[in-house]
Amino acid sequence: MSSTPAARPSTRAWRNAVFAVLTFNGFAIATVLARLPGLRDHLDVDPGAVGLMLAFFSGGSMIGLAFSGAILHAIGARRVMQIGLPVIAVSLAGVALAAGRLESYPATAAACIAFGVGVAITDVAMNVEGAAIEHATRRSVVTHLHGGFSLGTVLGAALGALAAQLGDTVVGHFAVVAAIGLLLAIVLPRWIPPVAEDAAPKPTRAERRAVWTQPRTILLGLVVFAFAYIEGAANDWLTLGLVDERGFDPATAALMLGVFTAAMTAGRFIGSPLIDRFGRLPMLIGSALLAAVGASLVIFVPETWAVVVGTVVWALGSSLGFPVGISAAGDEPASAATRVAAVSFIGYAAFFAGPPVVGLIADRTGIFPALTIVLVLIALALAASPSVRKPRA
Repeated sequence: MSSTPAARPSTRAWRNAVFAVLTFNGFAIATVLARLPGLRDHLDVDPGAVGLMLAFFSGGSMIGLAFSGAILHAIGARRVMQIGLPVIAVSLAGVALAAGRLESYPATAAACIAFGVGVAITDVAMNVEGAAIEHATRRSVVTHLHGGFSLGTVLGAALGALAAQLGDTVVGHFAVVAAIGLLLAIVLPRWIPPVAEDAAPKPTRAERRAVWTQPRTILLGLVVFAFAYIEGAANDWLTLGLVDERGFDPATAALMLGVFTAAMTAGRFIGSPLIDRFGRLPMLIGSALLAAVGASLVIFVPETWAVVVGTVVWALGSSLGFPVGISAAGDEPASAATRVAAVSFIGYAAFFAGPPVVGLIADRTGIFPALTIVLVLIALALAASPSVRKPRA
């Protein structure tokens, strides 16, 4: 590609391409989650086996996160997109074929691992691109991009529900989503400029390893871990808690989870201009305090109004922490890929730790008392929040 200004895509096109990839990532993940009942029926397995299948996806994601920094430094974000999107598409189709046609649990598990790897390396690449866009524009962008991911999950869940209602097969449904991924892999890379790949000096292997143990990396990882846990706790346990301990019927409880997801998506879209105006640290502190108020209302006040208000406030407070931490991890271009990968690896560990820890506590105390761990995680995020400041030159 020519390096003349006329040949370069606009910053808006660059941002929109990254937004589209992250939206598709969320869409693809929600597609699988929305059709879990159909996959389970094809495989004829119990809930424990379904949980293990999701663990294979999570394990693949962790593998992808562990190696994504080195891969990015080796081939660049644009090539990662060109490889990662087809991996997501093909493995998604593989999940459907392995379950819906072969009815093979081992083959489905293998496809889930590949799906997790593809999602993870593409996610890190796009977060690095988001940080590069922030450097180019001197404006907050990553939070808006993560709004695209959240929007994708909403759209994927809605389409999955519609497909299931219409009786569409898992294979047909997943084939359409896979085709979208392959189309994006062809169309979008042209909008990623070479400067995003080549401007930063390449760190040595020793320098990349050192990033993983630097105090700022660990602290940013704690921020992202805490907010991932705060968000994940609501996604995993809010519906069940409302049914079992607040007397909600299942449909209303599911509606409240939809309210949480919608409010979080809205928070990410409105967060970028607020970060530009007030700065990362004040917005992160304000978000954490807002999440604490919302979670406290849901956990401690057994009234319907408190559940509704608390769910919205909890979601808005949860919305900015993860993308702000990822944005801060990309502050230094030379180490952006490695630090974003390391911080993401620490943060995504919350999705492993969250459900079992809350579940073990809930066995003894009940779901809502167990969710008070969210308040502990908010305190941890506040303690580590100074790490989101831009490093001094």
